[in-house]
Amino acid sequence: MKLYRKILALGLTAAMLGLTACGSSSADATSAAESESDTEAAEETSEEAADGQTYNIGICQLIQHPALDQATQGFKDAVTEGLGEENVNFDEQNANGDAATATTICTNFAAEDVDLILANATASIQAAAAATGDIPILGTSITDYGVALDIADFGGTVGGNISGTSDCAPLEEQASMMEDIFPDAQTIGILYCSAEPNSKFQADTVQAKLEADGKTVKIYTFSDSNDLASVTSEACDNVDALYIPTDNTAASYTETINNIALPAKTPIFAGEEGIMAGCGVATLSISYYNIGYVTGQMAVEILKDGADISTMPIRYDDAPVKKYNPTICEELGLTMPEDYEAYEAE
Repeated sequence: MKLYRKILALGLTAAMLGLTACGSSSADATSAAESESDTEAAEETSEEAADGQTYNIGICQLIQHPALDQATQGFKDAVTEGLGEENVNFDEQNANGDAATATTICTNFAAEDVDLILANATASIQAAAAATGDIPILGTSITDYGVALDIADFGGTVGGNISGTSDCAPLEEQASMMEDIFPDAQTIGILYCSAEPNSKFQADTVQAKLEADGKTVKIYTFSDSNDLASVTSEACDNVDALYIPTDNTAASYTETINNIALPAKTPIFAGEEGIMAGCGVATLSISYYNIGYVTGQMAVEILKDGADISTMPIRYDDAPVKKYNPTICEELGLTMPEDYEAYEAE
């Protein structure tokens, strides 16, 4: 609730009372009643203005691809349900995968003094955190906030003006599922973008689990889309299967990866559904729409209910789903376990 509106309404009420007091000395009980009625009407108007508060929310999405798009949509749906569609203005902007553009977007949001910022993906929340220490910032599609924000011994609550949701699926479970689906794979490659710290966090966790189980792991990193094809080709020539963690750059270029991995008959286990849909065999994936929706609920708690963002712990999707890509599985001659759900394109 904006304080200045309430002050303005109270000021108008006081002015009305002052005019009544300066009226004719012959004012009778009827005039007094009218004055009281005017006061009550002014108070009701003030309450209506408070209830009709318009919230300006800036959305910085790092790049356009299905997973992040779903998270943004879930956020907007929850916010409009909680605050009323007529009471919210979304300024939705896309950084097109460029961290510098994300910085410009978030700096502008801070200058405009928006009521809240949604930072969708790691580079977005890094940009938002650098832009403002006062405006509430909610992140989504971020694997590990400690890694993203360089917080040592991260305990689950960022503090300050930042909170949000994580897209981290159970990484050790993903590693175990790879071994179940590809039991004959002895050498497993992990492919990710070196510019994404959360991808490295996932890769390190999965590598440790696979090596503990006796597998040979080879790491393949690409810097951007320019060397993605060459690195993917090298990986497919040297491994029995690939793991691609939740990685924004990889998610944007699944067609490039698939055009190399599928002819090479190299199966891919993906960290999330969007990558699996484009080039993977299977995944244990969270719902990006769901984490976006939960983030929107958090925004309502902050803006409408006055929740203290500094005490809000990071929230997770606690019900990841096993899915497989029937088209690629058929191409590779793979039969999936019965507890996997077939992916259907929307």
